[in-house]
Amino acid sequence: MSTNDYVKFVTQQFVSYMDSPKQERKQKREERRNVRDPFLVRWFGILPLSLALLYKELRMKQENRKKDA
Repeated sequence: MSTNDYVKFVTQQFVSYMDSPKQERKQKREERRNVRDPFLVRWFGILPLSLALLYKELRMKQENRKKDA
């Protein structure tokens, strides 16, 4: 992609954004905020989520062993 193509693309995106009504822009922004991933996933990927699930599962197994004994 040449520089000229990039400038053309950015200009088109900017113009389409500015042409949309303010209320519509606000609504789209709110929708994007609501669809966001949780903080840990957004900043550190899926690893914290997987570790949290693993920890939770190990904790549940340990509690079940205590109940059985």
